[in-house]
Amino acid sequence: MPATDLDELVGRAREGQPRAVARLISLVEDSSPRVADIARLLTPYTGNARVIGLTGPPGVGKSTSTSALLTALRSAGRRVGVLAIDPSSPFSGGALLGDRIRMTEHATDPGVFIRSMATRGHLGGLSWATPQAVRVLDAASFDVVLIETVGVGQSEVDVVKLADTTVVLLAPGMGDGIQAAKAGVLEIADVFVVNKADRDGAEATVHDLKQMISLARRELRGPSWRQPIVRTIASKGEGATEVVAALDSHHTWLTAHGELARRRSARARDEVEAIALRRLRAELADLRDGDRLTDLADLVVARELDPFAAAEALITDLRGY
Repeated sequence: MPATDLDELVGRAREGQPRAVARLISLVEDSSPRVADIARLLTPYTGNARVIGLTGPPGVGKSTSTSALLTALRSAGRRVGVLAIDPSSPFSGGALLGDRIRMTEHATDPGVFIRSMATRGHLGGLSWATPQAVRVLDAASFDVVLIETVGVGQSEVDVVKLADTTVVLLAPGMGDGIQAAKAGVLEIADVFVVNKADRDGAEATVHDLKQMISLARRELRGPSWRQPIVRTIASKGEGATEVVAALDSHHTWLTAHGELARRRSARARDEVEAIALRRLRAELADLRDGDRLTDLADLVVARELDPFAAAEALITDLRGY
């Protein structure tokens, strides 16, 4: 894509034109050679959107909750971009689009942009291109960017590295939902949402969460955020306004305690590291295509080199690549 065309595309995206926004996200998802140029052009216009992550075990109603939250945010006059991270199709590698199906009521709202993104085998509940897609939506003047992850287990908590505020959804009657949260998901929550609160066991779930929050707080020192627990019935739109209020309270706390700046600095650090590692892996792959790695491996098998010395030799080659 010529530079003038890319400049024009970025300009139209900044004006909020959906097709331009979608095109830029497609370019970053497809690892276009122009990704670095896109980031360079967009970065001066970023930093204004609030990034909110929604995660939780499968079956808690994340997509329905996202749709209800969208309605509440739009009622408050906020423009919202949604990145719904779906499992990848085993055939095409693309997103299965399950999340967008549940948000069709917002499809014609010019203040809403919804994009399904495939994980493409990336662990952690997110797509590798998610940070760049967030940058696109931020620069396109969306007030809020919602990131809805795939159904996560104990270790898939990457959303916390991208979000200013992380919402963990749970539901009653899931048996091991709270137990799974203990090992990882629980620790990343800024706001807890107990969805399907009209079901039996909802109060028991809230009680268990309160106990865990109290136990965790005993180990903390200094000012800390006490995670609120919000009950919702997303299928009926109930509780979404209360979730928005909790998100606003957390944003105020983040700003007042300098935590927002700290989280965004950590996010930028992680992104820079990930980009650097991706480039190094690409260069390493180029070396792998030649004979050097095979020769070093043969020396290890022949016990003429140990694997650490062979790796050091490969790194030396890479530095001079």
